[in-house]
This record gives sequence, structure tokens and C-alpha cells, in this order.
Amino acid sequence: MKDDVLRLFTETFASEATVYSQAPGRLEILGNHTDYNEGYVLSTAVDCYTFIALKPVTGNTCRVISPGIAETVRDFSVNEIGETAIDKDWLNYLKGTLRELQKRGHKLPAFEAAILSTVPLSAGMSSSASLEIALIQSFYQLLELPVDISEMARIGQGCENNYIGANTGLMDQFSSLAGQKDSFVLSEYRHLNVQTVPVPQNISLVVFNSGVKHDLSKEYNERRSQCEESVEILKQFYPDIQSLRDINLEQLAAQEANFPEEVYKRALHVVGENTRVHQALDCFKEKDVEGFAQLLFESHESSINNFENSCSELDFLVDIAHSSNLCYGARLSGGGFGGISIHLVESRRAENYQSFVQKTFKNRYGFTPDSFICQSAQGAFAETI
Repeated sequence: MKDDVLRLFTETFASEATVYSQAPGRLEILGNHTDYNEGYVLSTAVDCYTFIALKPVTGNTCRVISPGIAETVRDFSVNEIGETAIDKDWLNYLKGTLRELQKRGHKLPAFEAAILSTVPLSAGMSSSASLEIALIQSFYQLLELPVDISEMARIGQGCENNYIGANTGLMDQFSSLAGQKDSFVLSEYRHLNVQTVPVPQNISLVVFNSGVKHDLSKEYNERRSQCEESVEILKQFYPDIQSLRDINLEQLAAQEANFPEEVYKRALHVVGENTRVHQALDCFKEKDVEGFAQLLFESHESSINNFENSCSELDFLVDIAHSSNLCYGARLSGGGFGGISIHLVESRRAENYQSFVQKTFKNRYGFTPDSFICQSAQGAFAETI
């Protein structure tokens, strides 16, 4: 794809690019809705990427081509980006990223850029963060800035929060930046630490899109508010806590009688997810694939019963995993209320399993779900050409 995006740049702009960058999409593995509770997340960069070839130019006009999204060159002024998006144009992810760089004092040149991507759109792999991080990498390379993963992640998050208006965390950007082959990314969200942990080789993640489009705004805000309410209740008994990450399952259970039932269940999901992330690390040390897979099933069960962010289509996909000897474990991934499920399988069985699930799902719902076989991949980088 590097050659493809460089060729596209040359054919479109009749010159040679000077910077090349790529950034992967991501999958959430464990740690559902824990990031805004200052907790822990296991995720992975996946072997689907956004590729950018870029060259600075004189003047103020930026010109961009991305055939997967629009077949014509689009342009905008680097000095007239504004503070927030005024429409739903895909260029907003570029503009918002540039605006965050400008807010940090970086003087940005106008540029020409060609963009290609193999990250599926609207498939729960965060194509938007992949685009943001690829562009950030390009400008860090162009401006010769020292690499700072936390700051680069905040720039991408700033685009989402401040320009697009999506109240997202940092997991997407951290995963894209810090990914490594045959590794998951462990991130925590109080001190914003990130590291990679090796996982068993010859394992693939098969992703199935439920076909249910999720609008997270109402449900997400409601769940977040309930988590904050649970912390205020718990502070009456544990005054030193700051968030749900400071509570273990035993402490939470001891105060169940003091909670509204629904609020308690929300807290139980988040505390349970933090616990499962740490249990997964123990499984990796012991090379216990089956134990780790069971945690995926437990996570999904908690999404059904405690956080109530699943749906019948996702539940059916996970039920298929339960019934198949081709799959170790499965769960919904991401915000929920629709979207995708991830299925842990041996790489050599991935295609057979993918076909089996698609046929079984179609028999129930009448359509074949979009599906992708993914492996853990190297994180984002850029280079001068």
C-alpha cells in the first residue's frame, strides 16, 4: 500500500511526496467502558491501516485526495479551520487534528496529501483515530517534533472532543500508536500509562459486524452519569477513592444495599472489567488461552446483565461462539448497543469459523454480516521520503 499511496500522490499532484505515514485501526479486547472511569483497557492495533503521502506547499490551500471516501480532490485553507465542525464532512477529522496542532503553537504549512485506507468504515475499528494518528505522525515527522505518545494521543482525542464533538477517551489513539505485532496494548487512564504485553502466537481475532448501528450519545452519557453516581455513593464508605478503578469487587459487594439497583449493576460491570483485564495478564503469563477466552465470555455476560449495552444480534454472535469448537471466546467490542463482536480463534481455523458464523447468522437474520480476520499489528510510524 505504500507504493500505491505514493503513486496516487504523484498521479494526482504531478510531484513527489516528501513524507509517508501509516497508522492502524484498533480493537478493544477487554476493559469495556473503563477508560472514563480511570481504569484499565486491553486493546490491540490491527493489521488494517490508513496510509498518507504528504508534501508541504506554499500558500494557504490544502488539497487532499482519498478515493475510498471521495473521488475528487478536496481543498480547504489551513488558516481558516475554525474551532468546531459545522457539518459532517470527513475532512473534519483532518481539520480538527490540524487545529489541535495549531493550538499547541505549531505553525503548519499548507500541504497536498493522498490518503488510502484498509480500515473498514463504521466497523468498530476506529477508522477515524487511524486517520488522525496517521496525519499527526506526518506532521511530527515534517516538523521534526520529538515523539511523545501521550501528547500525540491527546491531539487525536482533542480532534474528537473539541472539533467533532464526540466525547471519546484515549484508547483508540493509544492503541494505534503503541501497537506491536503479537502483542496487546495495556493502557490505564489515570496517569495515562501504556505498555504492550505479548500474547500467544497463531491467534487471530475474527470481527463480525452485527449490522446494528449504534448512536452512543444518549446511552453513553447515561452510563457515564451512573458510574459517576456510583463513585459518590462509594465515597461515603471509602472516602479516599477517586473513581471506580479504586474499588475491588469485594468492597463493591459490601455496599450493594446502599445502591439503586441499576447504578450498582453499572458499577459492577466496570469494576468487573478492570478485574478481568488483570486476570487476563495472568493468563498471558501462564499461556492460558482457554482461561483468557473465558474472560471474554464473562465480559459479554456482564454487558448483557449489568451494563445492558448489548443487543440480540450481538448476543447471537456470541452464542454461536459458545456452541462452536472452532472458537475460544467472544464478546462485544467497543461502546456496544450494536456494532461488532470479536472472536478469538486459532489462525489456521479463522476462515472456516468465519464462514460458519456468517452462514449461521444469515439463517437467523437474513443477511450475511460483514466480517474481518485481524491480527495484532505494528503501531503507527512516519518517515521522510
